[in-house]
Amino acid sequence: MTETTPTALWNDSCTTAELVTAIGWGAVGATCNPVIALAAIRSDLPRWVDRIAEIAVERPSASESQIGWQVVEEVSVEAAKLLEPAFTEHAGRNGRLSMQTDPRLHRDAVALLEQAEHFASLAPNVIVKIPATSVGIRAIEEATARGVSINVTVSFTVSQALEAGAAIQRGLERRRAEGEDTSSMGPVVTIMVGRLDDWMKTVVERDDVPIDPAHLEWAGVAAFKRAYEVFRERGYEARLLAAAYRNQLQWTELVGGDVVLSPPFAWQEKFQASGYDPVPRMERPVDRSVVDALLTIPDFVRAYEPGAMAPEEFDDFGATRVTLRQFLEADEALDRIVRDVIVPAP
Repeated sequence: MTETTPTALWNDSCTTAELVTAIGWGAVGATCNPVIALAAIRSDLPRWVDRIAEIAVERPSASESQIGWQVVEEVSVEAAKLLEPAFTEHAGRNGRLSMQTDPRLHRDAVALLEQAEHFASLAPNVIVKIPATSVGIRAIEEATARGVSINVTVSFTVSQALEAGAAIQRGLERRRAEGEDTSSMGPVVTIMVGRLDDWMKTVVERDDVPIDPAHLEWAGVAAFKRAYEVFRERGYEARLLAAAYRNQLQWTELVGGDVVLSPPFAWQEKFQASGYDPVPRMERPVDRSVVDALLTIPDFVRAYEPGAMAPEEFDDFGATRVTLRQFLEADEALDRIVRDVIVPAP
């Protein structure tokens, strides 16, 4: 896939052993977010517990959260180092490690921007994740204009992807108008395809919508293909990235486009073991009967139709709320790890 098509493989994990293996399979990028960082820390907990204790001594006035996020930064920088050869080979378009801004900042565009610039300073191949919320869209444009490569996250719908793609485009054009080079920037716009599937299943069960359950496995794929079509029509420079995998269709149906596929490591293992040689299918539309069935779900209409949601509606989309809450819970779990180190239970 990575050798015969424009499609790039990234690894939706920054755990060292998983990333090294994925690089061997052709991965040229990786992701860190609060959930992934927590998993990486737990995978080597004795080491990071010792490091937390050291940071607590070095920074006696630092809060639990500040100590935890320093550990996240160190985890991310280590992973970024593994991707430097790909970063050089691909001239900045790939070889990047995605660092996610603190979800607790999701309502503050200035704080998101400041953290994005800080993360971008940690390693040359860091790409910064900012959520596709109403506030995040503003921060995405400004960060891009300041030279930060952005990976848009907490994004599930065509409307979110298009608003984010447009924001990045404006930022790139502003930067070039100021005489700055953008050729080594590598922005991507994520659609969390599996999380869109998850939300459709929740809605169908909640509202008792009559639909073939098999059709629900296509929701994320259909939205991704629709966004890809419009991105090309509008000439957006950012690539789309598929993440949050739930089924094999989110691999087989998206190969062939100039996109990034970023499956979790467990899904990459399944794909590698399948023996299946994927063929380009990105240009093949989802069966119209499947799309029509999905369009009986009002929230799928909102997810699928370009412009069906305005930016101020992004924050209340069900998948956005669910995902932000999970990221915030991971923040809290990391705080508890730090707390157990600096204030051990009696």
